[in-house]
Amino acid sequence: MMSQDLPKPGKLKLLVVDDHELMLGGIIDTLRRKYPEAEAEILTAKTFESALEQLERFPLDLVIVDLSIPEASEKTAKSENTAKIDTGIKLLQTVIKQYPNLNLVVLSTYLKALVRIKDEIDKHEGGFTLVDKGFSAEVMLTRVDWALQGITHTKDLKMLKGEVKPEWLEVITLAFHEKLQDKAIAERMKIAPRTVLHYWRKIRDVLGVYPEGGKNLRIKTEMRAREEGFID
Repeated sequence: MMSQDLPKPGKLKLLVVDDHELMLGGIIDTLRRKYPEAEAEILTAKTFESALEQLERFPLDLVIVDLSIPEASEKTAKSENTAKIDTGIKLLQTVIKQYPNLNLVVLSTYLKALVRIKDEIDKHEGGFTLVDKGFSAEVMLTRVDWALQGITHTKDLKMLKGEVKPEWLEVITLAFHEKLQDKAIAERMKIAPRTVLHYWRKIRDVLGVYPEGGKNLRIKTEMRAREEGFID
């Protein structure tokens, strides 16, 4: 694992990960306003694989990453929109694990999806800030500056009450992504059917889904899970 420390005096090395050409160009132009070529080298990546290659090749000071990126190719980007967010989350998890001191900025319209890895984010030792793509360029530059200083700023990430356990997320994914019924979920997870029912009760409590006038609880649960970023 390459050592990643807070920025040293001298030229910064930044990596921007985004597969949208116009957005990528806009981010670079914005960064250049604050960090001219004499002060910073800006690298780019459009896929999960190319981002990992850049991370392995260079000692970076900061990575700016969109959550919606393809695994390996532009073709993938066009054909698997939902999977792209999962890929972005996977990249973030990989970076947090392998480069625990690297400064990170998540610049995305899908920030709510970070609820899935909030515990991992909380353990990250480098700077970590969030920027919605709808925010101004000035906000982005401020959050970049904060991350380079090792500051954590995640208050824009809305968190639900209660602890969300990994096994609950797995139930949600199997039920609403893979469309499995409870018996099949129990078999896949190698747990008892009654345990699946127990997880559903916990999930609905966290999401605030309760019996209401004969409405379908499963449909209400899926809608709330999507609203809160647990699934796409």
